[in-house]
Amino acid sequence: MLDNGPVTHRIYTTSFASVYPLYVAKAERKGRTQAEVHQIISWLTGYDEAGLARVLAEETDFRTFFAEAPALNPNVTLITGLICGHRVEEIEDPLMQKVRYLDKLVDELAKGRAMPKILRGSTTLT
Repeated sequence: MLDNGPVTHRIYTTSFASVYPLYVAKAERKGRTQAEVHQIISWLTGYDEAGLARVLAEETDFRTFFAEAPALNPNVTLITGLICGHRVEEIEDPLMQKVRYLDKLVDELAKGRAMPKILRGSTTLT
């Protein structure tokens, strides 16, 4: 059996722009807003509106989206719980963990959780 090195998940090469509308639609179906999705993305990654617009226009893949994120929030370790059957705090692959952090935050938004709780007590974007 050949060893082809580490497994590259398909999500890593998927454009963020192709998944972004799904995040917004999920939130909006539950009465939340696109602005709240942007607030979550900004809190997690440090992207401002212009940076997010650029990432979407350039169809940046998830690997690059997180690699070029201005500043991953230092409170990401406070994001815990299950997403896709896995505990986000136990995911060993750092990139997959970041992708799942974003999934988890959007899920919490769609479930009606209050924004300060989603942002782990933050009232400002870090």
